[in-house]
Amino acid sequence: MRKPHYRWLAAPTTTSGLTQAHRANALFDAHRDDPEFGYRLLVDEAGASGHPMAIRTAWAICSTNGWWSAFRQAPPRQGRACRAAGAR
Repeated sequence: MRKPHYRWLAAPTTTSGLTQAHRANALFDAHRDDPEFGYRLLVDEAGASGHPMAIRTAWAICSTNGWWSAFRQAPPRQGRACRAAGAR
């Protein structure tokens, strides 16, 4: 059995690695053009440029690289605290 390093030297990049790199480049280009877009809109932009992908795939790539929308969604509002049934 060969060591992993020598197996990597024989084939340093995989097809899936290249595909993911192209997808990441398409998402980055779309994010650079419109930083206010979230990953859902970036998927549409990447698809229009010839790199279609699933929304979940785009979320994973954006999350891994830290590409977030310029606008964050507001956190949910907290309701009033309820009293426990025995505390009346």
